[in-house]
Amino acid sequence: MTILVTGGAGYIGSHMALALQDAGEKVVVVDNLTTGFRWAVPDKIPLVVGDFGDEDLMTETMARYDVDEIIHFAAKIVVPESVSDPLGYYLNNTAKARTLLECAVDSGVNHFIFSSTAAVYGDPERNPVTEDEPLKPISPYGRSKLMVEWMLEDVAKAHPLTYTVLRYFNVAGADPLGRSGQSTPNATHLIKIAAQAALGLRKGMEVFGTDYPTPDGSCLRDYIHVSDLAQAHLDALNRLRAGGTSITCNCGYERGFSVLEVIDVVKKISGVDFPVKISGRRPGDPAAIVAANERARRELGWTPKHDNLEEIVRQALDWERRLHNMRTLKAG
Repeated sequence: MTILVTGGAGYIGSHMALALQDAGEKVVVVDNLTTGFRWAVPDKIPLVVGDFGDEDLMTETMARYDVDEIIHFAAKIVVPESVSDPLGYYLNNTAKARTLLECAVDSGVNHFIFSSTAAVYGDPERNPVTEDEPLKPISPYGRSKLMVEWMLEDVAKAHPLTYTVLRYFNVAGADPLGRSGQSTPNATHLIKIAAQAALGLRKGMEVFGTDYPTPDGSCLRDYIHVSDLAQAHLDALNRLRAGGTSITCNCGYERGFSVLEVIDVVKKISGVDFPVKISGRRPGDPAAIVAANERARRELGWTPKHDNLEEIVRQALDWERRLHNMRTLKAG
């Protein structure tokens, strides 16, 4: 049996593919390479270049590789972009996920792990936010993901499929062995942008809003290391294989850092005082959101190993240097 990883050439998906390979699992990756990279997929893992919403391709792939389990990462993920292009997000994140689920059911897939988001909570009244808090997404991105959660719940009631929904908070860092990292040129991740500014790869950076009801006025977020997130998926997979029922879990460290605090850490680790421009708020950004993670620890047996912002920043800086050197050599 094989695990299908959609979006496995992207940031989180490539770390998942590496973790599965390290664990000795049989894997196939599907990615259309619009934001992913062929080189990010480990050499021993087959890559099917195409869209996860292509019914014929997915049906053929599941049959050819004897797919029994799916870990679904592929999605559009930029909140402000979702506000300006809601139909694009509902097509890519929701409608295509419905096609993928139909193919999974028709192909006899037993287990499905879905990468959801903290954006389903919107602007929560309490932090840390538990999985039982009201779901009030304030962006098309969050709504597009929540709709997939609902579909999974309904599909699991009608068919012999069990699932795990993992609601990510802010994913950051890079593979400790330097094999992968956040590589999208125009990524909107705070730590990547700050690392690029520190390395002189961009002329400073912007902070969107310093008038939020937080200690320093900037948005407060829970930053989780990408390798700890990949481990949560492995733990979820093992739980489903052992007969575990469908479940939804947060993935975060139960601790928040403000945007300004993160920038200060990047400046400290890099030793560079890069320029920071203060701008107005962006649509769809909640003031503060921090994960309660007791359920993931208890039910999945998840134990984070990289809960350290300085470590996360250091590895992000190291990866950004490596990525820049790779591109420089390729251009030369």
